[in-house]
Amino acid sequence: MLNVPSQSFPAASSQQRVAPAGQSGRNKVALKPGHSLMDWFRVAKSGRDLTGLRGRLIDVTEEELQKHNTRDDCWTCIRGMVYNVSPYMDFHPGGEEELMKAAGIDGTDLFDQVHRWVNYESMLKECLVGRMAVKASTALKEGNEHAVSVHFFVFRYDWFQTDVTVNIVVYTKRKLPSSGCTIVDLQDGVVRVEVLLGKMSYMLRQRKSQLPLIQHSCAVGKIQVSMRKAAKGKWEELGEPLEFHDSLFRKKDRAIFYRECMLVSKTAVTHDTWVFRLQLPLGTLMHVPVGKHIYLKSLIQDSEVVKPYTPVEETLVAATLDSTQGTAATDIFLMIKVYPDGVLTPHLNNLNIGDHLSVSSPDGPFSFRLLREVTHLYLLAAGTGFTPMARVIRLALQDLHSLRKTKLMFFSRQERDILWHSELDGLAAEDERFQVEYILSEPCDEWTGRKGRVEASMLTDFLVRPEGSKVFVCVCGPSAFTELTVGLVREHCFSEEEIHAFQG
Repeated sequence: MLNVPSQSFPAASSQQRVAPAGQSGRNKVALKPGHSLMDWFRVAKSGRDLTGLRGRLIDVTEEELQKHNTRDDCWTCIRGMVYNVSPYMDFHPGGEEELMKAAGIDGTDLFDQVHRWVNYESMLKECLVGRMAVKASTALKEGNEHAVSVHFFVFRYDWFQTDVTVNIVVYTKRKLPSSGCTIVDLQDGVVRVEVLLGKMSYMLRQRKSQLPLIQHSCAVGKIQVSMRKAAKGKWEELGEPLEFHDSLFRKKDRAIFYRECMLVSKTAVTHDTWVFRLQLPLGTLMHVPVGKHIYLKSLIQDSEVVKPYTPVEETLVAATLDSTQGTAATDIFLMIKVYPDGVLTPHLNNLNIGDHLSVSSPDGPFSFRLLREVTHLYLLAAGTGFTPMARVIRLALQDLHSLRKTKLMFFSRQERDILWHSELDGLAAEDERFQVEYILSEPCDEWTGRKGRVEASMLTDFLVRPEGSKVFVCVCGPSAFTELTVGLVREHCFSEEEIHAFQG
């Protein structure tokens, strides 16, 4: 199916949208005086009873939730937790109408379409009513559905080994993706192991662990996490299972998990774009699969700001032909354009080496399996919409054995805005399977390349379909560019299964 969300990412009406200077794009309702985000935080910290339950937390049945569906009595459920959002109505930048869409129902899907990266738990913690009460029969049915989806898990622990190594082994009855599907975090003596398989997420969460190392055996579905004990000798107890231990959920139903990463370097790419290198903390092992994004979270002027970014590699061209997809990375590289009037990027630009940022686990619907047996790969990018394309290009040329041609059409304002210009030119010169064309909307007089903005005539010669080929198109850029370009691609007789629009 065409991977374009029902609403743009962020949605056209989302308060999260930030447009470049000189362009409109932040469409918000007019809030009453005294109803800013900071005003809401003051209300939340005032000690007022925002739930109407005088501090009690209750289990909420589906029938009870449905009763609270009016403007002055509005409950909604997000990821199994129920909130009374009536007190927040006048503070919501998207307006009352948006919140009322989720009145009396599970609003998780509606929330994720527009606000998935927002830390609602922090913003609405004083509005928490309680948990959804799940009927036993429903839980059993959902468990069976999930078991079928992931082909059932079997796991074992070698916790009591007498040497200095402890192993956790997870087996699945399906092959594992080579793009890295396991995330391990060790924080404050708690080990969190999450295995991502398609849309599903399996988690082990236990107290008592030391320094993890991940090993994959993809063909037989085996994941082994090895940890070094603080001291030799047998452990007398297994440790304490914590919330969500041995749990299997849909990935989108898990709350976003963050760890603190350190800025170790910042390298200029263009006059206003940098590659930020973030180092994962000791005890965390994580690989961000191709096409996935992460969220950066930071406290700015007493407000929590969260934004999505797609990692790149350190360079466009791999140093060797050996794939590193199956390994857990220690560093994350983010190519970020700094907007002087931006919400988060000026803060990022002012960070010093050694400062820390909260970084989430990988998220996003893209799977490298979409490119299986593709012979002709077409990429259409505008501005920093190039960032997901960078890793797709690198790994497609490296690992996609069926590939015959990869073509990138790269839209920028001026020549100085082209990201990794020399690296792209170098790759095109070295590998005959790769071709790049630059389109500038504000070229100088000396520019000899194509000029203008994306239009149907530009794509006629670009989107060719040779006989016997299997084609695929990726699109990424500002929302308006993405929506227009996807429509133009479809006009060139590409099916929904042949198009992926990155959210960005």
